[in-house]
Amino acid sequence: MDKNNAIEVRNMSKRFKMQYDKPQTLKERIVFKRNNKMEYHDVLKNISLDIKKGETVALIGTNGSGKSTLLKLMTKIIYPNDGSIETHGKLTSLLELGAGFHPDFTGRENIYFNASIFGLTRSQIENRVDDIIKFSELEEFIDNPIRTYSSGMYMRLAFSIAINVDADILLIDEILAVGDQHFTEKCYDKLGELKNSDKTIVIVTHSLDVVKSLCDRAIWIYKGEFRLDGDPTYVIEEYLKQVRLDHKEEVKKMQIEEKDKYKGIVFIDTPRAFASINVSVKQLEIRGWELSESVNSKVVVSVDGKKIDGVTRHDRPDVLMTYEEQYGGYASNDLPGWIIQFDTVSLHLGHHTILVEVLDHKDRLICNKEITFQISE
Repeated sequence: MDKNNAIEVRNMSKRFKMQYDKPQTLKERIVFKRNNKMEYHDVLKNISLDIKKGETVALIGTNGSGKSTLLKLMTKIIYPNDGSIETHGKLTSLLELGAGFHPDFTGRENIYFNASIFGLTRSQIENRVDDIIKFSELEEFIDNPIRTYSSGMYMRLAFSIAINVDADILLIDEILAVGDQHFTEKCYDKLGELKNSDKTIVIVTHSLDVVKSLCDRAIWIYKGEFRLDGDPTYVIEEYLKQVRLDHKEEVKKMQIEEKDKYKGIVFIDTPRAFASINVSVKQLEIRGWELSESVNSKVVVSVDGKKIDGVTRHDRPDVLMTYEEQYGGYASNDLPGWIIQFDTVSLHLGHHTILVEVLDHKDRLICNKEITFQISE
């Protein structure tokens, strides 16, 4: 193993055995012996990569791509069928809520249990227990049984322990998503501090903004295979392109099968609702964005019931990224942004209405947005 690497993965593959109609009794084993259906699912295929000491790396990909499985293989909770994974240094992980906790013991007692799993002695834990409790902000509940904790409280305690065991490698699998906004930001601030130390961090997350701001590299796993490794901004852009491409194929199938009832969202950036536009402004710029499942969606803009021609489309990577995080990337629009210029000369003083409609390929309404603005002196 290279001394500069914290983790080395070489030609690694992992598959799981899936057995259907599994017999439960001896009689069923004898009677239905020939009917047992067994399949193998290749979760990861021939993965090779290096993660250097001190790097902060994100594993990205759609659900089911194998990211979490790869992280579990790095922790050696499970083992590969082919190839190898080697790690150098003390390792700690945050993979599942409550892992290593006993529900009948208190938060304080579970600090001792959990930290001892990571290799700390009793005296080392006693020296850090106050810092762990303080960071978790659970002083009021620390002597209550863990079973009374919410998922967010579980996360607080687990994260606080993990960052206080002086591990060389920290593996995190989307656990921070269950926390409240304040504590989640606190955790990412702490990860930022660890990033500037000699710690190695590997994180699985769907928060692409976090990947861009926190990570040195992004590794994209696509359908169990290594697809791309490099600068987070570039890797994320290619990842989103593939997400949109995959969804277009799904939508085409829906259209062929006549399953064409689409979901969508439309938003007006400018003018803002209840905005006051001075009468001296002769041309009003109306702009916004829309995302929908329809491949050939179109935007129709009307002012006071009169349709306005000339809508143009443009790219909005910020919108695509946000939608990917919240809805799994089902948007198929390559150019979600829209803009139109409107001559306001004909508008009288007072209130007016803008209606934006998104239509599918058969001119059926997917979604709409309406706002009121005012022309004033």
